[in-house]
Amino acid sequence: MSAMQNPSFPVFDLGRFEAASATQKKALGREVDHICRGTGFLAVTNHGVPQAVIDAAWSKAKAFFDLPPEEKQRSKAPYKGYPYGYLGPELEALAKSRNVDTPPDLKESFNGGPLSVPPGIEDPEALAFCYAETIWPAEPAGFVEAWKAYYAALEDLALRIMRVFATALGLPETYFDPFLDAPISALRALNYPEQHVAPKPGQIRAGAHTDYGSLTILLPQPGSRGLQIVTPDGEWAEVPPIPGAFVINIGDLMARWTNDRWVSTVHRVVNPPAQQGGKDRRQSMAFFHQPNWNAEITVLGACLAEGEAPKYGPVRSGPYLMGKFKATTK
Repeated sequence: MSAMQNPSFPVFDLGRFEAASATQKKALGREVDHICRGTGFLAVTNHGVPQAVIDAAWSKAKAFFDLPPEEKQRSKAPYKGYPYGYLGPELEALAKSRNVDTPPDLKESFNGGPLSVPPGIEDPEALAFCYAETIWPAEPAGFVEAWKAYYAALEDLALRIMRVFATALGLPETYFDPFLDAPISALRALNYPEQHVAPKPGQIRAGAHTDYGSLTILLPQPGSRGLQIVTPDGEWAEVPPIPGAFVINIGDLMARWTNDRWVSTVHRVVNPPAQQGGKDRRQSMAFFHQPNWNAEITVLGACLAEGEAPKYGPVRSGPYLMGKFKATTK
C-alpha cells in the first residue's frame, strides 16, 4: 500500500504514484481522497527532495535562531503586518484567525516569499505584500543560498502534490497547473524556544488554527512532539514526525475549492510537558503553498452533486490570503 495507517497517521509514497500507470494512479488518488475527507493530514515519503537541500536549510535556520536576539532583530519585519523577515517571540496569535482571543504564541520565525516577481504583476497590493522583499539576515553565512534552494525544491514538490490532488478529485492530473505557474507561496522557519518562564493561562506555542492556502508542507524536527490535530470525532491527536517524510495538510482555500469535501483541519502546537521544565526546544519549517495572486478559486464542479449549490462564492487567491494574514498579527 502506498497510503497506509501508521498506526494512526496515513503515509503516501509520492514516487510510487508518479511511476504508476493511469489506472493505478486513479486507485491511489482514491486513497488520498479518503484521507483528505477525514483528517486532511498525511505524510509524504519518496518525495524526491534531495536530503542535502533539506539538511542545509535546516542547519542554517537553526544557526540563525541560535544568534543573539539583537542580531536576529537586524532582519526583522520593518513594520507591523510586513510579511517577511524575522518575527520575534510573542508577536503573533494564530488562534485570532478563528476569532479566539488568546495570549500571543510562544514562538519566533523567519519568513520569506517568492524568489522573483513574474512579468505582468502590477497589482500594488500584490507588490506590497506577497512580492515584498524578504529582509535577509547577514548571518549565518550561506543562509540565503540554502533558503532559496529549499524554497525552489518545495515549490516543485507542491506542484507535484497538487497533481496527486487533482487525480484524487477525478480531474485531469494537470488541472491545477495553470493556477500555479506563479504561486505566491511563503516559507516559514519556526523556532519554539525552551520555556524558562511559565506560559500565561491559555498561552501555547501555536494557537489552534487552520492554514490559509491550498496546502502546507511541514518539515518537523525528528523526534519532536507537540503538533496536534483535531480528529473527526473532535479529539486532539498527536501528529508523529515520520523519518524521511514531509507532513502535508489541506488549507482553507482547498476546502473552499472542494466545497468542504476536503477538510482544512484545525491544528496547534502545545507546550512541552511541565515535568520537563520547558527544556524542549522545537524547530520546524513550513511551506505555505498559495495559488497565483490573480487565480480565481471557484468551487469545483467535480465536488458538487447534481443540483447542489456551492457553499462559497469565487475569491481571488491573493486578496483572500491578505485578509487571513492581517487577522493574526498583533
